[in-house]
Amino acid sequence: MQVDPGKERTFRFKALVPGLFAYHCATPMVAEHIANGMYGLILVEPEGGLAPVDREFYVMQGEIYTEAPFGQQGPQQFSVEKLLDEHPEYFVFNGSVGALSKLHPLHAKVGDAVRIFFGNGGPNFTSSFHVIGAIFDRAYLFGGLLSPPLRGIQTISVPPGDALIAEFKTHVPGAYSIVDHALSRSERGLGGILYVEGAENPDVFH
Repeated sequence: MQVDPGKERTFRFKALVPGLFAYHCATPMVAEHIANGMYGLILVEPEGGLAPVDREFYVMQGEIYTEAPFGQQGPQQFSVEKLLDEHPEYFVFNGSVGALSKLHPLHAKVGDAVRIFFGNGGPNFTSSFHVIGAIFDRAYLFGGLLSPPLRGIQTISVPPGDALIAEFKTHVPGAYSIVDHALSRSERGLGGILYVEGAENPDVFH
């Protein structure tokens, strides 16, 4: 297949298995490309689609390896040495510090059914995905839709290059923190917020 590099590219393929799949390139050095953002998610819905929910969100975890230490301002140079030593300066959701907290926090209402499509780009670290204050009603491990989901789960390990579909219902208003439960990573940029609006529900606490 010949491709004009000056034109937008469209690729078509036949999806044989439903699920949520992480993708990345396979051009050397693969880990360097991934650490610079060459990753994403592809959702292949089952025949008839997924059950309807009120809110759906895309969350992707990644690592950034810079020559300069965490928090230094200005343009940053990529560090191959830190990549190979597995020493990221930043852990991020959706590509940057504050992407899901300051820039684009998530929003829902009390009583909403929420579905999060979560992926871990890596390239090196496993994520312990967790939404503080929520219990996942259904969790499809590794993004698989051919197996029954786990139920009543709060923290789920997602290896680099893999995915998760997590569903839960919001019962009370508040700011729900989205984290990797290796919580020291929140000090290196990793964190998001789901703001839930609505009436108070004190019965939940009694």
